[in-house]
Amino acid sequence: MPPTDAFRDEWLALQLPYPAPDANKYSRGKLFAFAGSEAYPGAALLAADAALISGAGYVQVVTEKNVVPLVIAHRPSLVATDSSDWTAERFQESRKGKPCAYLVGSGFDPNDPAARRQVFDVLAYAKAPVLIDGGGLAFLTSLDGKSLLESRGRQGYPTVLTPHTGEAARLSAFFAGDDEALAQKLVNEFRATIVLKGPVTYVCDGENAYRMDKGTSALAKAGTGDVLAGMIGAFLAQGIEPFTACALGCRIHAQAGREAAAKRTAICVTAEDVIEAIPEAIRVVRSFAERTISC
Repeated sequence: MPPTDAFRDEWLALQLPYPAPDANKYSRGKLFAFAGSEAYPGAALLAADAALISGAGYVQVVTEKNVVPLVIAHRPSLVATDSSDWTAERFQESRKGKPCAYLVGSGFDPNDPAARRQVFDVLAYAKAPVLIDGGGLAFLTSLDGKSLLESRGRQGYPTVLTPHTGEAARLSAFFAGDDEALAQKLVNEFRATIVLKGPVTYVCDGENAYRMDKGTSALAKAGTGDVLAGMIGAFLAQGIEPFTACALGCRIHAQAGREAAAKRTAICVTAEDVIEAIPEAIRVVRSFAERTISC
């Protein structure tokens, strides 16, 4: 675990997942991204792109039938599957002893019963880390949602929730505390690692807390949350423990926003620009490790 005084940039830099000399696409981690809808197909593309560029060896997008050809045309290195063809048995087939993780909810319609079923199926059958984002969060306040989260916690399968402040308020109504206290409350209520997104982002798992204040208003654009979900999902798929995966993803995402703003100005940055800036952001974060080596 990181130093007790702070989650310093230097420590995060040392957590970057470099591929082993004998790595292959499966050993580098497989991310199953249940994302996108006819209304929001771009969420699947953004999350999956960000996951590939953040190091996941294999990204499979599970999405609505009409979105599948968009994914394949957008980036041929992505694999796309019609969500209506996905059955509970596929969760067992997907493991095969290789590292993997699941992302679910980016671009989901919170009023869609099919989306609700996908979220609950992932929670029930995925024996691996699960990240829930976007419209998928809306289903967690139900008794069924909370029961599935509790069951995952008992079995030792980690879950990550990535709400922005508006979504967090809906998850935990009538809360009057500050954002850090709200993140802790969500941890206790949903038995998950929480990434509470905002101008200052808080990562909390009940034992550790990380206050990430390196962000920029350039990130206040549609789609940047999908990018962050894909980045964290990629780190989870590569076997990084949840709290560290979330902290690392948030820090690199913030740095990518800064790099994109330096190139494009804070006015003009889009989610696609943030994805393009991920490699430079990783180089910058990696350089922080040199401070530790030189000390």
